[in-house]
Amino acid sequence: MNFPEELKYTKEHEWIKIEGDIATIGITEFATGELGDIVYIEIETVGDTIEKDGVLGTIEAVKTVSDIFMPLTGEVLEVNPILEDEPEKVNEDPYGAGWMVKFKVDNADEIADLMESSAYSDLVA
Repeated sequence: MNFPEELKYTKEHEWIKIEGDIATIGITEFATGELGDIVYIEIETVGDTIEKDGVLGTIEAVKTVSDIFMPLTGEVLEVNPILEDEPEKVNEDPYGAGWMVKFKVDNADEIADLMESSAYSDLVA
């Protein structure tokens, strides 16, 4: 499985790419495998500030519905517009075209709580 080293990870299977005070998040390749075919993503929190570990939205697969959690406290700036019509992009390209949300990081100290690629790989092994 692929867990890019330049990303950070959570125990809830989100990945985070941090560029300055802007972060992009999605779910990992492991998570897409566990969920199966993704059919719908609901994120209606643009403009909201969500606390770390708060619910950002939901992801619906053929067999289940799961919450998407906020990995760091921040203001949701943008939801990936492709996912409205093509939620399967999350399965096809979880670290690229399947990204979910961009947000402004409010508390950079929380970044220390995220996992490196090797730690996440150990978690899901």
